[in-house]
Amino acid sequence: MLDGLLTLPVLLPVLFWAGYHYHKDRHLPEPPLNLLLCFFMGVGVSWFSASLYELLGVVGLRYDAFALAEESVVGLFLYAMLAIGPIEELAKLLPFLIVAVRFRHFDEPIDGIVYASFIALGYAAAENVQYLQFLSPMEAVARGFAGPVVHILFASIWGHWIGMAWLEKRPLLPAAAIGFLLAAAAHGIYDFIVLLEPVNALPVAALLIVAGWIWRLRLLHFLHLDAVEDGKRKKAGTPGGPAEDDVRADD
Repeated sequence: MLDGLLTLPVLLPVLFWAGYHYHKDRHLPEPPLNLLLCFFMGVGVSWFSASLYELLGVVGLRYDAFALAEESVVGLFLYAMLAIGPIEELAKLLPFLIVAVRFRHFDEPIDGIVYASFIALGYAAAENVQYLQFLSPMEAVARGFAGPVVHILFASIWGHWIGMAWLEKRPLLPAAAIGFLLAAAAHGIYDFIVLLEPVNALPVAALLIVAGWIWRLRLLHFLHLDAVEDGKRKKAGTPGGPAEDDVRADD
């Protein structure tokens, strides 16, 4: 019973964010099995990122970020920007680039953010499980809700860039590189701030995340409106559009 309660800080945010993104994609929702696959790919690549950190140790470049925060501000910044951000965003990006964009139902711009978010949600859930044993109940609750928020936000950057390139039949590698670099930089800056001053920097970190989520919410809103208008045009008889019953635009 107690073990079950201890997993609630991980389980409840997963259920909330899964339901949230499924609702956001209600115009033409993705198959649940696709979303579930993305979630478990995110869980799986959390171990891949752990292996990359271990590889840094093999070549003598693995550091304790908390120790760096006390010893060297420059060292912490470089480690956050060149290791933490790139490793974690690369791990999440690879299954999206290799698998998710090739789903048959990947057919509208919002899908890039939705699939990337489910991968990030799985990654965050696995990461939170690994930290549970080191956290108090209140810390576990805080991390359980904050982890997915942060990972979903950063994954949305490359998810949107790659998704738009795929749908517009543009080369994926340039879009993936730009999206990855932006997400890795944002992730690195965020981690640098929260590691340097875990308490005092929280307002600054929170402002960064709020600003990012405002961008994300506006983007989702406009992508949804575009999908609704596209659905209405197809209902009106655009050749090659889906059947009317397949379009569930909001009235």
